[in-house]
Amino acid sequence: MLNKLDKTPEVDVEDLIGEDSTVIDNLTDDQVKSLLAKLQTAAGLTPSEVDRVEMFENASPSVAYIQTSIQRASPFSASPSEYPLGAGSGFVWDDKGHVITNFHVVAGGRGGRAELPRKVMVKLHGSDEQIEARVIGHEADKDIAVLKVDPSLVTLKPLQIGSSASLRVGQNVLAIGNPFGLDFTLTSGIVSALGREIQGFGGRPIKDCLQTDAAINPGNSGGPLLDSRGRLIGINTMIYAPNGVGANVGIGFAVPVDTVRRVVNQIISFGQNARPSIGISVVPDAERVRWSRSLGRRLEGAIVADVVKDSPADALQLEPVRSQFNGIVLGDMITAVNGTPITNNEDLLCAIEESEPETPVELTVMRNCDPARVEELQLTPVQRKSLEYGRG
Repeated sequence: MLNKLDKTPEVDVEDLIGEDSTVIDNLTDDQVKSLLAKLQTAAGLTPSEVDRVEMFENASPSVAYIQTSIQRASPFSASPSEYPLGAGSGFVWDDKGHVITNFHVVAGGRGGRAELPRKVMVKLHGSDEQIEARVIGHEADKDIAVLKVDPSLVTLKPLQIGSSASLRVGQNVLAIGNPFGLDFTLTSGIVSALGREIQGFGGRPIKDCLQTDAAINPGNSGGPLLDSRGRLIGINTMIYAPNGVGANVGIGFAVPVDTVRRVVNQIISFGQNARPSIGISVVPDAERVRWSRSLGRRLEGAIVADVVKDSPADALQLEPVRSQFNGIVLGDMITAVNGTPITNNEDLLCAIEESEPETPVELTVMRNCDPARVEELQLTPVQRKSLEYGRG
């Protein structure tokens, strides 16, 4: 039956199945997909177009149009007035109602004040109405926010989650989002570079980001970047904007899905501010480099500036920098985590935050920055929020 399409340029579906509609019912899913593909090819689509159309039709129900607003008291009304705050994109993470977007989408824009809105409205493809969502957690440093909608109010189709670790420059990618409010727009391109470092909303760099030439514009923020099979490989986050021009110039950046998966699962499982921590603050990299020059020797690692009471670092008696007479005594310096060298503060933060919950890590510590006093120590990171009481 399927071979009939190969012989007939113009296919009438009724002629194909005749009066017996059970023919279609008896086909497997793969046979139905093959039949539809052949019908589309017969209609003038190339095989690559058929694949792209199928990917969009499968993935677009998972993409969300997100609008935010804030309520403020009005001198002209007894009731508060609602002001639009911004708009962007997002996508369905699971069937429990979790929707993922950029933190800056729900915090008033990248250049604005980081103020979570009172109301977040989500609209899914094929739905005529918006539904309200709650922000259940966010990680500003990674520009990720997790929303929650009532799963009983809408049909949820989670995206298939891919991997960003094995991506290669030149791979085809597709972006679905709401640029300039034009909802559910598809653009395509390639992975144009890997390992880029961009600035997160919280001020820390986001490492290993993807660069793409797929058209990304304002409103695409928070939307999915997909591979050719429709699997999530990143969150579209920002564009390169020379001279402040805020539109596509062929260079966009996405937070890699491996980072997204780790942060989102932490928030869903443990709540806000649950990322792993060992309970220290560190000396700024620039200060460490200045001390290195003054001493005439290399200080490569993360130097402990402060230790939170009753933290894992406190249990190991890690020593912070301290004042003495007219100078300072250098604190302990962490030079490796699980054997991986630490050359700056971001290396340490990423190594700890990417560790598995309740799993011990090995620290290589140079006591008081003395090369003759290197120790191998073991500790287990804890949730950052559990250290808040110790800070007092």
